[in-house]
Amino acid sequence: MNYRIVTSIVGRVLAIEAALLLLPLATAAIYGESVMPFLWSVAITAVSAALLCMFRPTTKEFYAREGFVSVALSWVTISLLGALPFVLSGEIPNYIDALFEIISGFTTTGSSVVPNVENLSRGILFWRSFSHWIGGMGVLVFMMAVLPMNEEYSMHLLRAEVPGPVKGKLVPKMRSTARILYLIYIGLTILLIILLVCGGMPVYDSIVHAFGTAGTGGFSIKATSIGWYQSAYIDIVIGIFMVLFGINFNLYYMVLIRRSLKAFLNEELWFYLGIVAFATVTIGLNISSQYPSFLQSLRYSFFQVSSIITTTGYATADFNRWPEYSRTMLVALMFIGACAGSTGGGIKVSRFVLIIKSASCEIMRQMFPRSVGRVTLDGERVDDRTMHAAVVFFMLYIFTVFAGCILLSLEGLDFETTFTSVVTCLSNVGPGLSLVGPMGNFSVWSGGSKLVLCLCMLLGRLEIYPVIMLFSPGIWKKGGR
Repeated sequence: MNYRIVTSIVGRVLAIEAALLLLPLATAAIYGESVMPFLWSVAITAVSAALLCMFRPTTKEFYAREGFVSVALSWVTISLLGALPFVLSGEIPNYIDALFEIISGFTTTGSSVVPNVENLSRGILFWRSFSHWIGGMGVLVFMMAVLPMNEEYSMHLLRAEVPGPVKGKLVPKMRSTARILYLIYIGLTILLIILLVCGGMPVYDSIVHAFGTAGTGGFSIKATSIGWYQSAYIDIVIGIFMVLFGINFNLYYMVLIRRSLKAFLNEELWFYLGIVAFATVTIGLNISSQYPSFLQSLRYSFFQVSSIITTTGYATADFNRWPEYSRTMLVALMFIGACAGSTGGGIKVSRFVLIIKSASCEIMRQMFPRSVGRVTLDGERVDDRTMHAAVVFFMLYIFTVFAGCILLSLEGLDFETTFTSVVTCLSNVGPGLSLVGPMGNFSVWSGGSKLVLCLCMLLGRLEIYPVIMLFSPGIWKKGGR
């Protein structure tokens, strides 16, 4: 393990966090609020960054394990320091609660421990939602886009942070890939802000809700989330953009370089859109008796399906009160998640496609032992290593759900609350069912359970492996690859 390089990377990430904290500081100043919590947070984060950057690397050895550890440690440290504004302002005085809130923000989960979010100041609300935007594309991807970095370092960091079973370059240089991803990300975010303002949403509200939509996070500045605005236009615009941010960003790049046909024929994209369409129509039919017209039930169904499958977590209705089929379908969507290479969480549509195709091939082999079944995706054969990785990740995901449920069950809350708390945090969705439904919050859990859920959120956002490696003794040994 090359400790100095890892330390240097974590220091750079903290330097970026210190710079980004200036935006909520400016917001607090604009609205006449106290800037001291942010000034102190910037100072502490900047000093921590400077101390870590003092450890200059003596060798350039940087392999996959350094990449995974750097990513995991970076996310842990930005969370530990990112919680400071909440605590120093006194608006979330309990540090564990503040840590839960900021991890929920950075991991784009959107689960909250704040009973009445409307009591928070504008600066704190901005930082809370801005953390979604930072974490959506990834803080290390942002670092690669703005700071010069060795190409080998960049590749290992990108593989560790970007979600999905297959990672790759859009262009030969990783720094250029990171810049392209962020330019697309920024462009879509700005377009969404403009459309929301045109729909009558105040500028401040439009910005923070665009952050939550782009990062597929779901923190709102209203207790009743997007439902507070009672606007079909806003529901439809945010619903569509949630779906757009749940699509693999590589496909947007293909469209930009005029390879639209290849993007249009992407299998994962069609499975994803098919799931959205099926869930929207069936849930719309299931809840139609609760609304004046079928079109209105479709409106609420589409928004909630878009919100859950992309793991955003916004709400326009209390789906806790919907019929059992609708609630069960939404929980299933929590597991599936968005596309690989998007800002969404979950297991990812591409992995489900691979597992379904693999199961189909195995069934055919059982029926016809001499048949040679091959799993393909987008017309290309999927190698055994990718298939094995998808299956193992799926098993680790399910194991994590069971382990989390067992730990949380010690508190004695009902199964629905316990199970959906773990699933929604691991899939980075936000709301669950029962006590942690869209109109509830996670303050029902004790400090210990909140820390377990914090771990679930980090495991989900970083797709398990980087976090596990932090606790693996072998990974910290010097030398080797």
